[in-house]
Amino acid sequence: MKAGEGTAALEKALDVLQAIGATATGISQAELAEQVPLPRTTLYRIIATLVERGMIRRDPTRKVYRLGFNYLEMVRNAYLEPDLVAAASAELRALRDLTGETSYLAVLDGNQVLSLERCDGAHTQRSSASLGQGKPVYCTGQGKAILSALSPTARDEILKGLVLAPLTPLTITDRRRLLAELQITQARGYALDDEEIRLGIRCVAAPIIDKQGLVRGALSVAGPAYRLTLERLTLLGPELADAARRVGEQLRPDTTPRATGELSVLPGPWAFHGAFPRWHAGQRVLYWADTLAPAIHCWDGQSSRLLTRLDLPIRGMELHPDGLLVAQAGGWSLIDWDGKEHPRQDLLGSRLLALAMHPSGTLWACAKSGNGCLIGELSAEGELRHGWSLPEPVSAFRWDAKGKAVYALAPEAGDILLMQPGSSVRRLASLPRGGGSLGGLALDGKGGVWTTQLDGWSLARFDAEGNLDQMIGLPVPSPTDLCFGGEAGTILFITSARHALQLETLASAPNSGCLMQMQT
Repeated sequence: MKAGEGTAALEKALDVLQAIGATATGISQAELAEQVPLPRTTLYRIIATLVERGMIRRDPTRKVYRLGFNYLEMVRNAYLEPDLVAAASAELRALRDLTGETSYLAVLDGNQVLSLERCDGAHTQRSSASLGQGKPVYCTGQGKAILSALSPTARDEILKGLVLAPLTPLTITDRRRLLAELQITQARGYALDDEEIRLGIRCVAAPIIDKQGLVRGALSVAGPAYRLTLERLTLLGPELADAARRVGEQLRPDTTPRATGELSVLPGPWAFHGAFPRWHAGQRVLYWADTLAPAIHCWDGQSSRLLTRLDLPIRGMELHPDGLLVAQAGGWSLIDWDGKEHPRQDLLGSRLLALAMHPSGTLWACAKSGNGCLIGELSAEGELRHGWSLPEPVSAFRWDAKGKAVYALAPEAGDILLMQPGSSVRRLASLPRGGGSLGGLALDGKGGVWTTQLDGWSLARFDAEGNLDQMIGLPVPSPTDLCFGGEAGTILFITSARHALQLETLASAPNSGCLMQMQT
């Protein structure tokens, strides 16, 4: 069978789809019949099939057909990077408004560049390259900008075997000259297309590089050569470079947990309000508490066992050389490794908000003070020393591994605070209350700060600069606390709560109250 034979029905459907997609405001059935000369019954069948498959949709108010959401989703999955498009949208509009010319967002696709987004210029005669249409990487401003930012190995892999065909008399077809221009582009931060892909059109472009150093695409401005002179492009180049830098600063890597990092619910009892997970490196055991049905459990990597039951709600728990130091509503106790309770002096009473251990082994506490709180080293007399006074309550705090900084959660404001000895308190990061109330706090070995969102069904990681770089959905609405453990300290243990949840919520989140873990 020759190519094309037996494809008549497919070609007719594609003609219909193309006619509908070419009309931004939609097209009526009568207009469609004029543009696509098909028998009426054939046209009806094609339209009905495309509607059923979600490739087109009918606007019942205006009685016109437009591309369907299934079609758009397929395109999005194939090419678009939603975070990149969202981050670039404001800069594209700003560049369009600054220049009056059409601005573009493009990405690399093999040895071509694809335009993902476009803001049309203000002039009647303007650049209007089609979105999603591939263009050669070697003779476009977008392509040269991207190539200039790639590593030599990645750039050579793209250019290897690529024929530098002359599309205009000004196209660079000499490989050495192209490499020299890419070096110039890299040094100045922007690329120029001097009528190299189409006579009469010039372009200036800059690469978008994210915070991890990955080249994610390019921003460009294109227009008629008589308006975009080379002198004007040279002036616009730094503006493009600044805009691309701002877009790159908003981008973060794909943070979807990999297969090795999938969340798992550990077998064992559920808690009304699980909290205070603490990893004992020597025993290779995780201890955690149910604060409301007071009990302490331990997980050895294979099974869970009950260490002890207590009489009063648990308000804090920390590892101690001789066991677990537990603060209850009616006093303090030391629970030894056999589960026996040894009463101790009640420190801070109802003022206690949180406990944390300094890497040196000293115990630190946070206590209410007026409308705020105090954080300090807890003395045998119950005094807090060498710490900080904060204007708002803190629900959890942690020392970093070197004992040089304290991180704290202020849930009322949704802030993560950073404190260093001898310096003032500063806000590291913030989460809006709509995402849930800040719950637990843990620090990883790479400077990351992790926290859970009570009533938010998720946990978040912030980098050392306070940028949100990971948000992970959880199967429970109220993750309460978390800590790192395991052989390499890369397993994240997460406790959760089920008290006060409605039956409808519990039906959707049956693992509420269970202990969970995730490999990070």
